[in-house]
Amino acid sequence: MNIWENITVALQGLIANKMRSILTMLGIIIGVLAVIVGTAIGQGSRQEILERIQSLGSNVITVRAGAGRQGRVSGGQGSSERMTMADVEEIQKTCPTVIAVAPQIQKNAQVKFSNKNTNTSINCTTPDFLKIRNYTIEDGRIFTDQEVHGMRKVCIVGKTTASTLFGDSTPIGKSLRIQGISFEIVGLLASKGSALFGDPDDLIMIPITTGMKQVFGIDYLSNIYAQTAEADEADQATGEIEAALRKTHRLRTGEPDDFRVSAQQEFMQMQEQSSQTLTLLLSGIAGVALLVGGIGIMNIMLVSVTERTREIGIRKAVGAKNSNILIQFLIESMTLSILGGLVGIAGGFAASAMMSKVLGMTTIVSMFWVGVAFGSSAIIGIFFGIYPAYKAAQLDPIEALRFQ
Repeated sequence: MNIWENITVALQGLIANKMRSILTMLGIIIGVLAVIVGTAIGQGSRQEILERIQSLGSNVITVRAGAGRQGRVSGGQGSSERMTMADVEEIQKTCPTVIAVAPQIQKNAQVKFSNKNTNTSINCTTPDFLKIRNYTIEDGRIFTDQEVHGMRKVCIVGKTTASTLFGDSTPIGKSLRIQGISFEIVGLLASKGSALFGDPDDLIMIPITTGMKQVFGIDYLSNIYAQTAEADEADQATGEIEAALRKTHRLRTGEPDDFRVSAQQEFMQMQEQSSQTLTLLLSGIAGVALLVGGIGIMNIMLVSVTERTREIGIRKAVGAKNSNILIQFLIESMTLSILGGLVGIAGGFAASAMMSKVLGMTTIVSMFWVGVAFGSSAIIGIFFGIYPAYKAAQLDPIEALRFQ
């Protein structure tokens, strides 16, 4: 028989034993489906995380205070009070790769408007912060550098905070109270949507000088944000910033930094590695399912050889060679696995679309992994079909014809 005739015979055998065929293919179907869905989840989560990181700003370098100490007790990362506006000025003067720099004091405080109040994040900063962190104004304006120098009591509110305090009405021109101090609202931020941590729209921005002197009464910073023109300048900018801060902090050679400088690329690489680990883990689980499916195919093909012993004897008696029998059973094994693979691919696409629509998950089906899954199912059909096919081919025709 030619290959097409072998495929026809294989399909006829599958149709004749529908339930057994379906149960045999189930392992392959589940394995292929799991590969596609698992990698779709991994690719989708990677894409979503990268988009969220990009929404925080592009080419951003973050400087955080180190660990403050009381005697021998460390206060933990960010507790040092040594980062000041002098550090910001030094970075502006001595770091040519940095195109923008913005200080930040971030604290939670109670905010009131009329009979409504909320506890939200107060960000004391400068106008450059909005550009660096990719914030845009939906209504009103940004407070100016003159208002920063003049310690003006003006603020910009996020969408979530505005909705909590003002409902659907515009907040522009109205006043709210932060820590009992009245601030005029001059701007409304456009929504940034979801973020890696917390709600990026639940905040109020005020001038750094006003926050330092009048609201919180402190002279140290929580963070400093810097931005480079190009992503590949991050390493150079990091070195420049470290040198500038070691100078302002008067750290001697050999003394450890009392601050931490981290580039956005570092965070993206960490998230990339986490996503790859997740994808490999899910693919490993799917691989086990494919292996189990392959064992199922081997098992059913061995049963088929036993059931069709007389048929094999008759074929050999009329001139079929061992290679003909071998190819016939290999094709039957491959037909089972390939059909299972095709059904699994269809199920993978459907399950990924359903998860995206019903559960709101971001899923991206990769054609590369679809090819890998389908190729794996075909290889499994060959690998686990070799022994049953070999066993069928080696049957003695006389003994096979006597088999009952």
